[in-house]
Amino acid sequence: ARLSEQLRRFLDDKAWLENRRIMDILHNIETRALDLRVDLPSGGFMPLDGSSAAIELPLERTLYRPPFKPLIAGVALDEGDAEIDTAVLYAQVVVDRAELLRNIRLELQMRSQVTLGEVVERHPLRNGLAELVAYLQLAGEWPRTTVDEGVEEQVQWQSSTGITREATLPRIILLRNG
Repeated sequence: ARLSEQLRRFLDDKAWLENRRIMDILHNIETRALDLRVDLPSGGFMPLDGSSAAIELPLERTLYRPPFKPLIAGVALDEGDAEIDTAVLYAQVVVDRAELLRNIRLELQMRSQVTLGEVVERHPLRNGLAELVAYLQLAGEWPRTTVDEGVEEQVQWQSSTGITREATLPRIILLRNG
């Protein structure tokens, strides 16, 4: 009870001090206004922001458009009879980006610049297109990369079934830092 009484008294004192400060500020404003009434200052002495109204005409607004609801036919779907190997869905390829980055750095130790095609030629793709996409992503993140759109490179790899695949892309030149 004693603690709550002290807390109440503290808050009352604080509120009284805040009200007192507000009243002092208002009295100062009132005194200055009365002083200015006798001798008005020339020119603008109190700028106002946004002294004009923002006009927004009704015809400037867009008309209501109901949301698009596609028509979906209520046809019963039949179960397919195709034989699908579902193990393919779970066989995911993991590309080691750190190894690819090491390959790029290894090639740049010997020369000041190397093309992505040369890196792939010296370090053949083992994971196919996924590995090529990872190389392209690393090239995009590389600090000093130049793309020559006028020259195309052929990148080849063997798929898991033994088929030779080929991708054509612009020459991507990786430059050594420093």
